[in-house]
Amino acid sequence: MELHFKSWAESAPHLVAVAAGRTPADTVIRGGRLVNVHTREILDWQVAITVGRFAYIGPDASHCIDTDTRIIDAENRYLIPGLCDGHMHIESGMLTPAEFAAAVIPHGTTTMFTDPHEIANVLGLSGVRMMHDEALMQPINIYTQMPSCAPSAPGLETTGFEITAEDVAEAMGWPGIIGLGEMMNFPGVINGDPQMLAEMAATMNAGKTVGGHYASPDKGIAFSAYVAGGAADDHEGTAEADAIARARNGMKSMMRLGSAWYDVESQITAVTEKGLDPRNFILCTDDCMAGTLVNDGHMNRVVRHAIDCGCDPLVALQMATINTATHFGLERELGSIAPGRRADVILTSDLNTLPIEHVIARGQTVAIDGKITMDCPHYDWPQEARQTVHTGKTLNAGDFGIPAPDGANAVTAKVIGVVENQAPTEALTAELPVVEGLVEGQGDTYQIALVERHRGTGNVTNGFVSGFGYTGNMAIASTVAHDSHHMIVVGTDRDCMAEAANRLGEVGGGVTVWKDGQELALIELPIAGLMSDRPAAEVAFKADEMVAAMAACGCTLNNAYMQHSLLALVVIPALRISDLGLVDVTKFEMTKLFEEDA
Repeated sequence: MELHFKSWAESAPHLVAVAAGRTPADTVIRGGRLVNVHTREILDWQVAITVGRFAYIGPDASHCIDTDTRIIDAENRYLIPGLCDGHMHIESGMLTPAEFAAAVIPHGTTTMFTDPHEIANVLGLSGVRMMHDEALMQPINIYTQMPSCAPSAPGLETTGFEITAEDVAEAMGWPGIIGLGEMMNFPGVINGDPQMLAEMAATMNAGKTVGGHYASPDKGIAFSAYVAGGAADDHEGTAEADAIARARNGMKSMMRLGSAWYDVESQITAVTEKGLDPRNFILCTDDCMAGTLVNDGHMNRVVRHAIDCGCDPLVALQMATINTATHFGLERELGSIAPGRRADVILTSDLNTLPIEHVIARGQTVAIDGKITMDCPHYDWPQEARQTVHTGKTLNAGDFGIPAPDGANAVTAKVIGVVENQAPTEALTAELPVVEGLVEGQGDTYQIALVERHRGTGNVTNGFVSGFGYTGNMAIASTVAHDSHHMIVVGTDRDCMAEAANRLGEVGGGVTVWKDGQELALIELPIAGLMSDRPAAEVAFKADEMVAAMAACGCTLNNAYMQHSLLALVVIPALRISDLGLVDVTKFEMTKLFEEDA
C-alpha cells in the first residue's frame, strides 16, 4: 500500500546492491525494447526490479539474476512507463477509488492525479478524507489534489459544505495530497479574493502544485492576472490558441479526452504543426464514465487518440508519463523507466495502437491481457456518506411549474443551449407559449429544474434547456450535478419530472430515466449520491441501459449524460442553473429567466 511503500531513500541501499550485482533482483525483464521517455529513444535494454523500484536498466541485467529472480521474457515487445492521468475526477466514473482503480489498471494507468471536489461539495473535508484514504489503499499511485472551490463560485450557488483556506492548509499535511485542485473561481483570483489567494498560498508554501481552471476566452490582462496568482496548469482549453497561450505563460497545457470532452485534436497542433516544446503539454481525461472505462479504455485511449491526431508516439507517451510526473514534482519518483523510480511498466506489442498486454505497478504484475490480477481494497464508507439526498418533501408536478408574467400569452425565455462534446453551453432565447398561466416548453426546448438536496429546503429552481432532442413525455433526473451536486431534472412532462426526482430520494441518489410514467433505467449511486462501490462492469451495464433509455426518449447527442451532469456548473460559460436561479457565467452574475424582466 502507498502508506507503507518505501521511499527511494529508504530503498537506496538495496537498489545499489542489486544494480551493482551484489544482491539479486526480484524481477528482470529481458528480450524487450525499452522506451526511454527522457531521451525519446528506443533501446534494446533489460530492466531489473527490486523492492518495487527499478534498480538497473541497461544492455545486460544478467549480473542481477540468481535462481530466485523472476524472469519476464518481453518477447520483443516495447517496455513503456505506466501511464499517468494528469487531471481527473474519480467521481465522474460513478465509482469509488477502489473500483475506478480496478477499471483502469488493465488499461495501463498506474498513476492518477485526482481532484475530489465533487464529494467535497456534498460532504466537505470529511468526504475528501474518505476519498484520500481509499486512494492510498490501492496498488497503484493515486494522488489527491485538495479541492479549492466548494462552492465553485461563491454567491452563485449553495453547496452541502464549504471548503475554507484553513481546510486547505490542514489537508496539505496529509500523506497523499499532491497539491490544490483546479482553481475554478478564476474571477475571484483575478479580483484578489483573499480566500482564493490564501488557498493558493498555503499550497505553494507547502511546496505543492496549484491546479488551474480558466474557462474564459479572454487571454489578455485577466488571463495574466490569473496565472500570476499561481495556477500552474489548465485543462479548459478547446483550441490551438488556448494551448499556445498557456504554454507561453509558463503553464502546463493539459489536453483532455474524456467521455464527452474532445479537446486534444483541436490543441495538439500547437506541437505537431506549430512546433512548440512538447514538454509543456500533458494528456488527461478530466471526466470518464464507467462505460468509457470498460469499453474504450482510459489513458491508453487518450494516447492512441493523440497519435491518431498526428503526434509522434514517443512524444504522446511523454505527455502521458514523464511530463505529468515532472509537473507535480515527481520526476524522480515515477513517469519513466529509470533507476530508483517506482517500477510501473507496461508491455505492449505496438506503439501506435498501444495494446496493453502486461501491466506492472510497483514491481508487481497487476494486469495481463486486459484482466486485473490484484485486489483493490475498499474503504468502509460510513452511513453519513450513504444518506445524502434530502429534498425535504415529496415532490409533485406543481413544483416544476413555471408561472408566466401576469397577463402574458407568450414569453421570450432564456435557454441553456447544450453543445455536443464540449463543456461550454450557449445562451439562447426561445419564444414559448403560456398555457393556463404556466410557461410551456416547445419543440427542442424543454424544462430543467434544480432540486435542492443537501439541506432539505424543498426549494426547486426551474428554467429551460435545449439541444438533447427529447420527445414525448419523459424526464431524466440525476444527483450528479457538477459541482454543487444538487439534483438536476430535465423533462418534457412535469409529472415525469416529479416521479424521477422522488425515485432518487428513495434510492439515495443516482440517475433515473422515465417515459410515460414508467422508469426505463436506474443507476444507484448511494455514496454521496455520486458513486457506486459495485464493480465498473456492473455500473457500465446500467449506464448503457441509461444511454439506451435516453435514446428511447429521443436523445441523439454523444455522451449526453455528461452534458446533463454539467448543467449546474456555474464556472463554465455561458448559461447555467443553480439553486439560486439562472446564472450568466460570462458575467458571473444571476440573470432573469424571461427577457422582458432582465
